[in-house]
Amino acid sequence: MRASAVPDPVAPLSNGDLSELLQQAGDDETDHRRRALIRAGRAARFWPEEAAEVAAAGRSLTELRSVGPWVAARIHSFLEAPPQVPEPDETRRGFLTMAEVRRVLEADPDWERLPHADLQVHSTDSDGALPVAEIAGFARDLGRPYLAITDHSKSLTIANGMDEDRLADQGRRIDELNDAFASDGGFRILRSIEMDVFPDGVADMEPETLAPLDLVLGAFHSKLRVREDQTERYLAVIRNPSIHVLAHPKARMYGRRAGLEAEWPRVFEEAARAGVAIELDATPARQDLSVELARIAVAAGVRWFSIGSDAHVPLELSFLPFGLATAALAGIDRDRILNYRPVDEVIAWAQELRAR
Repeated sequence: MRASAVPDPVAPLSNGDLSELLQQAGDDETDHRRRALIRAGRAARFWPEEAAEVAAAGRSLTELRSVGPWVAARIHSFLEAPPQVPEPDETRRGFLTMAEVRRVLEADPDWERLPHADLQVHSTDSDGALPVAEIAGFARDLGRPYLAITDHSKSLTIANGMDEDRLADQGRRIDELNDAFASDGGFRILRSIEMDVFPDGVADMEPETLAPLDLVLGAFHSKLRVREDQTERYLAVIRNPSIHVLAHPKARMYGRRAGLEAEWPRVFEEAARAGVAIELDATPARQDLSVELARIAVAAGVRWFSIGSDAHVPLELSFLPFGLATAALAGIDRDRILNYRPVDEVIAWAQELRAR
């Protein structure tokens, strides 16, 4: 039996509710009907408007992605007589939908209006789809004042991680691009890395290799399904003087894994003490930190937060609003988010943190 929740008798079903209902309904169908319901259930998370509002306005639900007439009829039946909404399993809890993101950011347009950087982006130097210059060009066209190229480090071979020589070569190419940008609007690329950190907290790059970089993200990429408390693992990363940002901390993935567990107040208190930033990874399937954990981080006194689209292709650069909305809902002031700080200030902050 699936655990269920009785819907609010006043509030209409949200797109998140409909996502669960459609996927559950798909389990009771076969063949093309099953595929249609499950596909619509997944798409519901990305509909820019609430389906309930579309229906209330007298518009056709077929305007929404992956909704045909038969699926639209099923959604109408849910909206007209709301059933119990299945409780999402732990791999699908606490994820914002696109409609929620748009509602939050439209309530305070400054989140998107004010210049803000993207502090996690990948290129073909690891597992991205475009060379540094091209992905940077897309980010610049979106109005980003600067971005961090954070390709993977050498131990993550599955993602074509860079060794020391390749990292140094990338740095030289980024310097050349920045020289060109300096005379054409001042856009900047930060020399950065998403460095793999082993389960014992040891990083796979030496401090002297990382010293020329502007920003170092530390991230776990192995043993992500262990259920034992991982607090000491996190504390070891935070205490590494080469790491500026703890990236996608929980390492969760929508529908695939719930991520790691830890004494989160203790982890965030240590980050506050050390001055390390905590990332809000904006990939919709990650949303890591969640709003709930981001609030715990704020309460623990974390001073700095970083937001990255974690883009591997140009389209994914548009994921950044998921991180902005998480910050807004968690009550994080924009002046505590590195993305909104001037680029020279971010570089100086990282240098000071390394010196400490």
